Amino acid sequence: MADVNRGNRPLSPHLQVYRLPLAAKTSILNRATGQAMVAGLLLLAFWLLGAAVGGGLWACADALARSWFGFIVFLGSTWALWFHFLAGIRHFFYDSGHGMEIETARKSSIAILAGSVVLTVLSLIIYCL
Repeated sequence: MADVNRGNRPLSPHLQVYRLPLAAKTSILNRATGQAMVAGLLLLAFWLLGAAVGGGLWACADALARSWFGFIVFLGSTWALWFHFLAGIRHFFYDSGHGMEIETARKSSIAILAGSVVLTVLSLIIYCL
């Protein structure tokens, strides 16, 4: 049944009042990066389809993949892949009951953010060699 005394109760904090801890933000970002990797996979699939079909489709797909837009999509997907991978390792430890203390979770969040950036830069360096 509906509560008729809603005006007398305090409202719970919302996102404008309550600041999410870093571990919560990286957990949400883990889910978002899982979805964001789809953009890179779609571009890669289009590029592979163009390679299989050949002709004008290959020229279009290759031009798109080699453009600044393709570079940004692939770079973002690479970062998302590394972030999602490292956050998945953290969730594996969470599932075993380790690392769930507040300070440990904060440190692992920082490690995931830093590690994903470092691994993305290393991937970019390897790609450019």
